[in-house]
Amino acid sequence: MIEKAIQVKRALVSVHDKTGVVALCQTLKELGVEILSTGGTAKLFKENNIPVIDVSDYTQFPEMLAGRVKTLHPKVHAGILYRREFAEDVETIEKHGISGIDLVVVNLYPFQEVSRRKGATLEEVVENIDIGGPTMVRAAAKNYAHVGVVCDSGDYANVAEELKQSKGMLSFDTREKLMLKAFETTAEYDASVSSYFQNSRGIALPSSVTRTMYKAYDLRYGENPHQDAALYTRMTGLAQAKLLAGKEMSYNNWLDAYSAYRIAREFEEPVAVIIKHNNPCGGAVGQSLAEALEKALKTDPTSAFGGVYAFNGKVDVAVANVLTDWFVEVIVAKGFDEDALRILSEKKNRRLLDATEVWEAKLPHEFHSIGGSVLVQDADTLLYKEVKQVTKRKPNQDEKEDMDFAWRFCKHTKSNAIVFAKNKQLVGVGAGQMSRVDSVRLAVMKAKEAKLSAKGAVMASDAFFPFPDGIQEAAKAGITAVMQPGGSLRDDEVIKAADELGLAMLFTGMRHFRH
Repeated sequence: MIEKAIQVKRALVSVHDKTGVVALCQTLKELGVEILSTGGTAKLFKENNIPVIDVSDYTQFPEMLAGRVKTLHPKVHAGILYRREFAEDVETIEKHGISGIDLVVVNLYPFQEVSRRKGATLEEVVENIDIGGPTMVRAAAKNYAHVGVVCDSGDYANVAEELKQSKGMLSFDTREKLMLKAFETTAEYDASVSSYFQNSRGIALPSSVTRTMYKAYDLRYGENPHQDAALYTRMTGLAQAKLLAGKEMSYNNWLDAYSAYRIAREFEEPVAVIIKHNNPCGGAVGQSLAEALEKALKTDPTSAFGGVYAFNGKVDVAVANVLTDWFVEVIVAKGFDEDALRILSEKKNRRLLDATEVWEAKLPHEFHSIGGSVLVQDADTLLYKEVKQVTKRKPNQDEKEDMDFAWRFCKHTKSNAIVFAKNKQLVGVGAGQMSRVDSVRLAVMKAKEAKLSAKGAVMASDAFFPFPDGIQEAAKAGITAVMQPGGSLRDDEVIKAADELGLAMLFTGMRHFRH
């Protein structure tokens, strides 16, 4: 491949979104570039005194099928695809009276916007599947050695400036960059079409998964400083939260923020969530966010230092005043009032994420990389299968409410997960241990370190207890009620131990492992 600049003599311009295209083509006009166009785009150029040749006049073949066929013609595609250095290609197009096309400016029908629009009919969606546009974009991208392709109006100004400065020449480096964007664009477009039909037919795990994502941020580094990292997004979810203050988010900030956000979404009552290393180290419900925060900070004050916080309501001055002297990495909330924003912004390293617009967003499939492969699963959006009492003692109302609270946190804690709670406040958390009984012991230890008594608290476990030892350890610390999925071969032994210890126990029938 000869990597040299090309002279742009002829351009094909056919765009649905006409933003900025007149200015670009004014430049082409000044440089003496011949412009081919279609329909509404050609009409726009004529209205702006830009000379244009209608594609149907060039091909001597009319548009047909209500515009479904406009540019699908050999005179268009051979003009784009022929290789200028191949004598046979040159001879062929000359024989058939085909003119070379050096620049293709095309953007596509708004399939994504139409398919997401409430009330859009299937007919409307199908008619917005572009055929000619992607075909031209791919053809020009394939022949980028000789042709420039522009499919993003954001590139018009730079392309126009380069053409002006070089008197109509377009560099190889520019064409290569435009080629990469072109293939990214068509890949994303095709993925959106297949995803629409998969989703509309309720296919949760299709035979193939294509997800194109856009780079939203370059991150300072990954989990560790020697790892490069970036955040890519599909334009839904927490990545679209507004960063109102603080320095750029890091890789670990995003991981922890997402964990905090997921837990906070589980509650209707005012809740405060504190995350450290992707696990909850504080959490509580209160009459207000400030009260919830005061309680949450008592769970594990040491770990809360430098944590990531989430609130399921608008952060006000009362919350801001509590956090004034706390080192907080990130705060995720459903908005911040003006005075709270002013107070919290005084610490320049404190990142404030307004997630109001994405709070109700559907949680997408979860992807986990295992080298060159990806594990895919539905988001864990359920809580219980069937809650049933399995012990002789029935839990009282306070215990029931505390178990429900603990269960919602346990669901988002790394396995093996054990959560102690009392008065809708976390009392101790044991996470990520290889043995479930060790997680219980860790939760007991954390409760003691925070000087919170586990006496009268409840316990939630993300999976069943394989032996009675975990129940016995919890009872020693003062736990009075337990919520767990059940399903162990030794459930009868575990239930018997709970009865002997006077505990109430509920089975949920649903496990919540989080690896």
